[in-house]
This record gives sequence, C-alpha cells and structure tokens, in this order.
Amino acid sequence: MEISFEDENIHEGIRNIEIDKLPERCPFCHELANPTQKGGNLNSSQSYISDSLLVWELFFICANKSCQKAFIGYYKRIGNNDFKLTKVTKGSYVRTKFPAEINSISPKFEEIYNQASAAEHERLFEICGCGYRKALEFLIKDYAISQNINERAEIELKLLGKCIGKYIGDSKIKIVSERTAWLGNDETHFGREWKGKNLTDLKRLLHLTVHWIEMEKRTKDYEDEMPKSKKSS
Repeated sequence: MEISFEDENIHEGIRNIEIDKLPERCPFCHELANPTQKGGNLNSSQSYISDSLLVWELFFICANKSCQKAFIGYYKRIGNNDFKLTKVTKGSYVRTKFPAEINSISPKFEEIYNQASAAEHERLFEICGCGYRKALEFLIKDYAISQNINERAEIELKLLGKCIGKYIGDSKIKIVSERTAWLGNDETHFGREWKGKNLTDLKRLLHLTVHWIEMEKRTKDYEDEMPKSKKSS
C-alpha cells in the first residue's frame, strides 16, 4: 500500500513509501479500525526501536463514529522505501472477564490475571509473565482445594508442580496446567528451559487450563443437578 507526502523537505526527501498494512483495530475502542491516514513523521531516533533503522510514525483517525480518536502506527523500514507495521499507540486497556464457574472456584484469579495483562499492555514484558504464573498458581490451588477440601493446609503450602501432580486428576487439566507452570517458571528464573516458547504460549496454555477447568465444573454441575435415575436407564 503506497502512502504519499506532498512536502518532501519535511520528510527528508522521502515522498512515497510502501506500507504492509493499516492498523487492524483502533487501540481505544478496539473495533475494526479502517482508519483514515492524516499524515506522518519520519523518526530516525532510537526512541521506539532497538536499532537505528528509520521509523515512520503515521497518524490515523479511527473511522468508528462513536470513537474517532487519533492514534499512531509505527512502521519500521525493512528495505528501500518499504515499511512494516510494528505497533500502534497503546490506547486503553480492556479487562478480561472469566466465566462465573472460574470465579466461583478462584475468586482472586481474574484480578491477578488482569494485573498481569495490564503490565503486558504497558509493555512491561519482563514482569507480566510472573503475574500470569501467579494467576495460574491461585487457579490451580483453589481448584485443588475445591476437590480436596480437607487438605487445604497442605495444598496451600505445596509447590505448584507437586500440587498439580498430586491433586489434579483430570488428564486434560493436568497436561495443560503442567506446561503452563513450566513456561511460567521460565518467566521467573534467570535461565529459560523452553527456548522455543514465549509469553504467547504461556497465555494460550493458561487459557486452555481455564477452559478445561470450566468444562469440568459445568459437567459436574449438570451431573449433580441431573443424577442418573432408574427411569432414565
């Protein structure tokens, strides 16, 4: 997609650039953006990037009539006059809401998760993973306590990995929670064991853990509400 500028002196002689795409969503209303491009600024400093490559800061207006906020798309030079979108203005943070079944099992999980997510939104990538790891521990231990109420004290003090091994019986929950813990530990330790995995994988596994706990809880609720009777057999 070609972007043209009328005043070549302002943009250091670069009048036409090729960008890979427009921002997909507005960072404020979080709707599909389809934004209107209103100009740009060529930034050759290292304020937004890790090397000295040129960056175009393109100014956009959200097309959503109920929003119409301005934001910036940051485009990093990848060759000649070609630029690739790397990020947009941080915008507003949207909390993640979890199902009632999860909140009934672990009342603090949602708050811990959203604090970690807020840190990620602020690009505090060195600490947000620790928060997701803490959210997992609260979820798993609360779930284990709900299944083994008389062993609360032991569960509270047990290391997370050993807690999963001893108290999580459902195979799907055990598989995904173990791996979430592994990646969560990588976020808290000096060295990384799982070098091919990252924060995205940690969050995916955490959401899978949430999913299977929710499914197990819903299944158990229906089983309790509709016990098998002689008439149905």
